[in-house]
Amino acid sequence: MNQTVISSLLPVVLLIALGLLVGKRGWIRDTSVKDLANLVFLVLSPALLFHAMSTVRIEQLSLRPVAAYFLGAGVVFAATLLVAGFSRTSVVMAIANTYSNTAMIGIPLIGLAYGAPGMVTLLTLVSLHSLVLLSLATVAVELAQAREQAASGQGGQRHIAAVLGLAVRNAIVHPVPIPIIVGLLWAQTGWQMPEVIDKPIQWLGQAFGPLALVMVGVTLAQTRVGTHFKGALLLAVVKNLLHPALVMLIGWLLGLQGLPLTVMVVAAALPMGANVFLFSQRYKAAEDLITAAVAVSTALGIVTLSLVMLWVG
Repeated sequence: MNQTVISSLLPVVLLIALGLLVGKRGWIRDTSVKDLANLVFLVLSPALLFHAMSTVRIEQLSLRPVAAYFLGAGVVFAATLLVAGFSRTSVVMAIANTYSNTAMIGIPLIGLAYGAPGMVTLLTLVSLHSLVLLSLATVAVELAQAREQAASGQGGQRHIAAVLGLAVRNAIVHPVPIPIIVGLLWAQTGWQMPEVIDKPIQWLGQAFGPLALVMVGVTLAQTRVGTHFKGALLLAVVKNLLHPALVMLIGWLLGLQGLPLTVMVVAAALPMGANVFLFSQRYKAAEDLITAAVAVSTALGIVTLSLVMLWVG
C-alpha cells in the first residue's frame, strides 16, 4: 500500500480504535460524552480552524475544487430523492449520502496526508459545507413536511423564506465557519499574532485531532446497528464510494488536477458527519436507520478511504 496512505490513515485508525476500547470499557461514561464533545467543538476546533486560516491570503483560495464537491453532492442528493420519492425520510437519507465528517475525521486525516496546502483546500470546503448542504436539506425537508401536512389536512405551514433564513443563520452562527472567517480576515491585515496568544491557540488546535478521533471511537462503541444493518450499509456505500467517484468525474470535467482535486475526492469519501444524525432527530425521520448508517459508514470508511486515497494517489 502507498506509504502516504499508511502513514496518514494508521494514526487515525489507531486513535478511533482507542476510543472504541475506552467506550466499551466504560472509562468515559455516557454522561461525560456530551461534555467532551462540547470541549472538542467549542474550544479545540475553533482554535485549530482560526490558526490554520490566520496565515492564508484570499488569493490562495480556489472555489473550483469546492464546486466539484458540491456538484457531486447535488447529483447524489437529487438521485436519492428520485429513487426514494420526495418525503422527509428520503431527504434525511439524501443528506446522509452527501454530508461528510470533514471536521472530526477530515481535518486530522487531510493534515497528516497532504499538509498545510491540503488543509487550505479542505478548510475552504469546511467553511461552506454546512451552509450549503444543511440549507439545501432544510428547505427540502420543510417542503416535504408541508406536502405531508397538506395531504393530511393539517395547517401551520411555514413560509419558505423564513425556513431558508433560519437554515442559513444556523449554518453560519456555528463554531466551524466563524473561526475560519475570522482567521481569514486576520490574515488579510498582515498583522503578526503575539506569540503569547498564538502559542496557546496553537496548542489547543493540536489537541483537536487526537481527542476528536478518540471521541469518534467512543461514539461508535455506544451505537447499536441492529436490524438496520442492510439499509445502513447501502447508505454507507453510496456516501463512501459513489459520492467521491462523482466528485472525481466532475473534477476532471472542470479541468481540475493535482492536490485540490485529490483533497476534494478524499473529503467526499469521508464517512457521514454527526450533523446527519442531529438532522434526522430534529425532523423525526429515519432516526434509527441514520444512527446505524453513521456507525457503519465510519467503520467501513477505514477500508473505503484507503481505496480512494490509493486511487487518487
